Amino acid sequence: MQPEQLLVRRAGPADAPTLVAFNCALAQESEGRRLDPAVVARGVSRVLSNPALGVYYLAEQGGTVVGQLMVTFELSDWRDGVFWWIQSVYVVPDARRLGVYRRLHEAVEADARRSGDACGIRLYVDADNTRAQAVYEQF
Repeated sequence: MQPEQLLVRRAGPADAPTLVAFNCALAQESEGRRLDPAVVARGVSRVLSNPALGVYYLAEQGGTVVGQLMVTFELSDWRDGVFWWIQSVYVVPDARRLGVYRRLHEAVEADARRSGDACGIRLYVDADNTRAQAVYEQF
């Protein structure tokens, strides 16, 4: 897969089943936790129906979603701006180390710049997820 072959877009309601599956896979893989898909579906639905809570970005190749991340927002009164927090990052195993996260991150960065009130981008990663930390350190 070439990074230029990836389409990055914001998720919509039709993407909910994929987001639920990816979030459940992420929790299992990164923290050894089995999530209740019904609970995750409700959470995903809340985000998709209220962009003030967060926004999902998806990476597609050939019409197949191969990666996701979610951005949530935190107001900084000290900076009079909004931090964009990246979390819930998941890339399907066959698409890892092929630039999927980089393309997702670049899309978030571009949208944050266009927003006019972003004061920074922060990345959440679990303290015990050393594999993900190694990936992000290379970025």
